[in-house]
Amino acid sequence: MGRLTTHVLDTARGRPAAQLRIRLYAVSESGRELLGRFSTNDDGRVDAPLLEGAALQAGTYELLFEAGEYLQRAGGLSQTALFLDEIPIRFGIFHPDEHYHVPLLLSPYGYSTYRGS
Repeated sequence: MGRLTTHVLDTARGRPAAQLRIRLYAVSESGRELLGRFSTNDDGRVDAPLLEGAALQAGTYELLFEAGEYLQRAGGLSQTALFLDEIPIRFGIFHPDEHYHVPLLLSPYGYSTYRGS
């Protein structure tokens, strides 16, 4: 059964990013459709797959990580010192029967992602 998962690691602090809010969108020619709002747990993960089974369809999706609020809370950054705020990651799902894992490695001044397992 296919599923979409994510997690967020705070690489500057060497620990999971807890209570970071995430929005999931389906993207089409007519725009974006909000599919869900999530928050990471103490392990930096969402408690259940973002999508799974029949809900996971081939297509384009976007995860929007609300990193600014987390970075301010975790690092004591002021609004004026904030470099990153919302981080959109747009990706395609071509085989909805597979596991798609989209992690975010986050620091106050940069981030990276990849298709994990």
